[in-house]
Order: sequence, then structure tokens, then C-alpha cells
Amino acid sequence: MPNPTFAICIPMANEEDSFRSFIASLTRVIDEYPGASVYLVVDKASTDATPELCRQLQEQDSRYHYVWAPENKNVVDAYLRGFREAMKSKPDFIVEMDGGGSHDPHALHAFVRAMTEGNECAFGSRYINGGSMVGSPFKRRFLSKFGSFVARVLLGCPMKDATSGYEAFSYEVMEKILAYPLRSKAHFYQTELRYLLRYRNWIEVPIHYTSPSPRVSAKALANARQCLIYYTFKHWVSGGLSL
Repeated sequence: MPNPTFAICIPMANEEDSFRSFIASLTRVIDEYPGASVYLVVDKASTDATPELCRQLQEQDSRYHYVWAPENKNVVDAYLRGFREAMKSKPDFIVEMDGGGSHDPHALHAFVRAMTEGNECAFGSRYINGGSMVGSPFKRRFLSKFGSFVARVLLGCPMKDATSGYEAFSYEVMEKILAYPLRSKAHFYQTELRYLLRYRNWIEVPIHYTSPSPRVSAKALANARQCLIYYTFKHWVSGGLSL
């Protein structure tokens, strides 16, 4: 796969302040990949100029696609809507990343390398050699590390980082994801995917997470508990689930 085609899906919500610097950095990276395209997913959660900035960018650069999704109810809906739009062009693989500055676009080089070397999934990891997590409050760092520990112990999920949202999936794997009734509506979504894909050919890619994280809501934590209980039961009593 010397010249892969791939799509990058990015939910965008109230990113006006960092939009131009983030897009400039991302553009410099995708300039190196003729087969790259970017899908910017915006919904009603964005109350600043982000929708207009995305629309203008689409007019200026054909590699960028503005996806207006007012029907979204949560960030997982945004990811899935972006994936469905990206799949229409039948890319070799799809990359999921954050648009708020948490994920460094330069790490895309490592994801492209991982996916062109035969892996079906590449998961960004802050907890392997070369990765880091700085700038987030202690509670968020604790939840991230504790969540990864719990996923290993209760779900048999072998990844060092089970909660990062910087990841890549082959076209075939993405078809499976989109056909599966995901239970998570918030942060557990990343862990859910890793659990379901644990038997696939995967690799962890070191990433630097450098921006402060928004707080995790009580509703998101409740959804995570419900999902963890469900998948733990399935894993230990019913033989587990996988894609």
C-alpha cells in the first residue's frame, strides 16, 4: 500500500479559537499524502463560528468535507456520522482524532505507517514508550489510567491505553463497527471498541496528549458503568463479544 487512501474524521465543537492553527498543522501533514481527506463533523453542540469556519474551509480546499449533523445527540453519534460519510469514498482506512488540539496531527505519520504495514487497527497510546499525557487535571488522568487498568482486568483488553480517542481502522473493520449496536454514548466508547477488536490484528501507536481535557460528566460516568457491567458479564459469563 505505497499510496494509501485514507479519511480523517474529526468531531468539531466550539473550536473557533484554535481552528486556524489546528487546520494549518493538519494541512501540512496531509500535504504529504495525496490520498488523504478530512471530514469535519459539526452539530448543534457548537455555538460559536466553528460551523462557518468548516464550511469556508471546504470551499477553499477540496480535501476537507464539512458534515453538518444536527441530529447528533452525543459525541459517539458524531464519530459514527463522520465514519459513514467517509466510507462512501471507500478509503483503505479511517483515522479518528480530536479537533480541539488534544491530538497532534504529526502523529498521523505513525498511524499511516502502522496501517500500511498490515495492521487492521492502530490505537493511540499515552502509556507506552514514546507516549505522554500532560496538561490534563489529575481526576481526568486518574480516570484514564484507572479505566485502562479495569479494561485489562475485567475485560481482558490487552492494550496499555484503553481510553484514547486517536485511532485508525481498516475499511473492513469499520464496516463491522458501523453494523454493530454500540452501547456507549460517551467516554466508554473508546474502551468498547478496543474490547470488541481485541482479537483483530492491532498495534498501539505512541501519542502525546497535550491539551487540558473537559471534565467527565456524571451522565458519562453512569453510562460507562452500565457498559462496563454489560461487557464484563458478557466476557465472563457468556464467552465474550468481538467483531
